[in-house]
Amino acid sequence: MQSHIETPKDTNKKMNFKMKRVNLDEPIIMGVLNLTPDSFFDGGKQLNDEAIVKKVNAMEYNGAKIIDVGGYSTRPGAAEISLEEEMNRVLPIVKLIRSNFIDIIISVDTFRSVIAEKCVEAGANMINDISGGSLDDKMFDCIANLRIPYVLMHLKGNPQNMQENPIYENVTREVIKYFEDKLNQLSQMGVDNIILDPGFGFGKTIEHNYKLLNNLDSFKSFGCPILTGLSRKSMITKVLSTTPDEALNGTTTLNTIALMKGANILRVHDVKEANECIQLINKLND
Repeated sequence: MQSHIETPKDTNKKMNFKMKRVNLDEPIIMGVLNLTPDSFFDGGKQLNDEAIVKKVNAMEYNGAKIIDVGGYSTRPGAAEISLEEEMNRVLPIVKLIRSNFIDIIISVDTFRSVIAEKCVEAGANMINDISGGSLDDKMFDCIANLRIPYVLMHLKGNPQNMQENPIYENVTREVIKYFEDKLNQLSQMGVDNIILDPGFGFGKTIEHNYKLLNNLDSFKSFGCPILTGLSRKSMITKVLSTTPDEALNGTTTLNTIALMKGANILRVHDVKEANECIQLINKLND
């Protein structure tokens, strides 16, 4: 009997990323561009405009359709920074990328509505909000006004306290309920261009993360594209007793599982390797 792995071909979607339409019937890659000095893996590596353009060029060449620009570290226990500091980190880089890359989709990783608005005005195409609107009560209004794709992520707590003994009775059911409530709220505001992210590592233990990954296909019932951010996270390093620098093989393994479970977008540091995962899964299903 021929083996067949279910991939997300039934998820809906050609999404309109602010005048850029993308077919999500086959998975795509979101490449991570950290502008913070203290991110858990590659903080401080993008130090100047030349290095950033080179990095984005390499990610686009290796298959990234989206570049996710972040200026606020959301690793567990990360220090808070002011709105002004985040703006100074992110806004010039959005302008730099847009002026050098016409076709790339720019995502901005922020939970602040003011950052979202200014970056979209500067050329960003979408917003990736780790807080699902919970850390800025103006974010949903902002997204409704901007009419752009929005990554709705599940977060328990905030980056400063999210890993302090998170407890769930049933993590999958509770994340599903969270999405139901948020999607209803956004729908009433006319927002329907939504991508779901279960929030691996954001207010979850290792056990919670693996239960969510094992049940990832449960989220397909919403009819929204699914984004997974597994790249080099502690759910890999703690299980393998290794470091983020040595976690590429583990990342590739979990990205492959995520694709088999229905992920539409892989958010990764290592674009070439993620693209190879997608190519092999696609070939398996041809």
